[in-house]
Amino acid sequence: MHPSIQQRSEGLAALRVRASIATSALFALIGKEQPVQEVRYQVINKGKGAYHVVERSTGKVMGMCFTWKAAINRAQVLEARADGKKINIEGWSQ
Repeated sequence: MHPSIQQRSEGLAALRVRASIATSALFALIGKEQPVQEVRYQVINKGKGAYHVVERSTGKVMGMCFTWKAAINRAQVLEARADGKKINIEGWSQ
């Protein structure tokens, strides 16, 4: 990865962490529980042996798989990446 892109990626990840910490601190100060993060990606059956991974907020299809396991793995990877984690499952690349 190009150094400037890598630097930007690391900076954004650090900002996500700081925002998460600040949100947790705010909810601790006011004495309320933090809201639960909803699932961002959903696996939908589109026929015999065909599955779409759909982003729930936009309805956009983020991928198509031909096994349930592959679709679930893809949805989990997309969830992790949306949380700022670097993850890769063998047999699938973005």
